[in-house]
Amino acid sequence: MLLLAGATALTSSGCAGTVPLDAKGALKRATNGPLYVGAAENLPWTRVADDGTVSGPEADLIRDYASGIGARIHWTRDAVSELARRMKDDQLDLVIGGLAADTPWSDKIAPTRPYRTVRSADGSKQKLVIGVRPGENALQVSLERFLARRSGEL
Repeated sequence: MLLLAGATALTSSGCAGTVPLDAKGALKRATNGPLYVGAAENLPWTRVADDGTVSGPEADLIRDYASGIGARIHWTRDAVSELARRMKDDQLDLVIGGLAADTPWSDKIAPTRPYRTVRSADGSKQKLVIGVRPGENALQVSLERFLARRSGEL
């Protein structure tokens, strides 16, 4: 009886089917709308050309993800330190640039689960992640599900 009452309370409060939640509604806004992505050059993963064009395997991943949710990407090109600041100020949804799982920016960027392991120049293994605005849990889960389906394609 208590279990039924709890389920009824969740359903009537509007919580059923809405987990995980985004603090600022990023996934809802980005679906068929704008997705704000910061890109820092870090070859070979992300390249920022002199004309501002963003390319590379991570840019391709983000384009494919955005296409899947009907989003239009608005790129911001800068150093990771500046992109992390902008993300903390709620100006960006995602950050790419060959970010490692142990990124020093984790106080401003919520890293996805590693989607790829690569060898660094020194031979060590590095796990790559994409930065998501902290608190945007539905966006992060949506992106991680996409990355899981695409794992190994980079």
